[in-house]
Amino acid sequence: MSSSFEKYQKRRLISSYFSVVISISLVLFLLGLLGLLVLNSQRVGDFFKEQIAVTIFLKNDAKEVEITQLKQSLAMAEYTKSAEYVSKEQAAEKHSETIGENFTDYLGYNPLQNSIDVHLIAKFVSPAIIEEITSEIKNKKFVDDVVYDQPLIAKLSENVKKISFWVLIISSVFLLIAILLINSSIRLSVYAKRFTIKTMQMVGATKSFIRRPFIWRSVRLGIIGATIALIGMGIVLFYLDQTFKELELLQGKLILVFLFGFIFIMGIFISWVSTYFATQRFLNLRSDELYY
Repeated sequence: MSSSFEKYQKRRLISSYFSVVISISLVLFLLGLLGLLVLNSQRVGDFFKEQIAVTIFLKNDAKEVEITQLKQSLAMAEYTKSAEYVSKEQAAEKHSETIGENFTDYLGYNPLQNSIDVHLIAKFVSPAIIEEITSEIKNKKFVDDVVYDQPLIAKLSENVKKISFWVLIISSVFLLIAILLINSSIRLSVYAKRFTIKTMQMVGATKSFIRRPFIWRSVRLGIIGATIALIGMGIVLFYLDQTFKELELLQGKLILVFLFGFIFIMGIFISWVSTYFATQRFLNLRSDELYY
């Protein structure tokens, strides 16, 4: 009978530890994913900003040497990510592919102009800066016009700021929820051993002596849970990097190391603090209060 009770207690204890590890790993995994979103929200915003092209339309009488010099000067400018010359023949071909028919055969001539598509570095994509750049380019005699999607740029800049702000707020709230969830799981685990704690105290064991094995056990569970969470984060990050290579999610290695280290330390720290206060609570209770 005693042996069967001990087996039952052992299974119950293992189940309790397992639930704590799962709780810690899931919460830290979700917290890590939210951290990835926070760290990469700016990168994602920059990616979309750099997809917006400033198109410089050239006059038909523009000389080849003038076009070449402009393209080279734009390519070397501090605000340029890329500059591509598009002849009116290339533009006509792309337009024909888009509409599904050759419009030049219908019109009898090509009405399009030679142009240069300029993609700017993200930090220069703002209405004020682009206006300065376009004003400077328009002053060149062989440039007919400079066109870009001004409303889209203004809206994108505004939305990126809003999204970054709300993601930061949500991350802070989720961090608090993560701490509370892990704390609850560990308190339940310690609650199952409350009679053992009180028995040790009654035979003269000091509070620090009683707390020590509980804290070390929780820290080990926290390390296991954090490790599982980090493995899951690594798999998700690798998948996203392979799926969206243009975002270059693995480029900021130092930031990723900081995030992974933060998640690992949080798993240990929350486990340690939660166990300390949980055991302290039961140490301060009277024997008759353990049943409530």
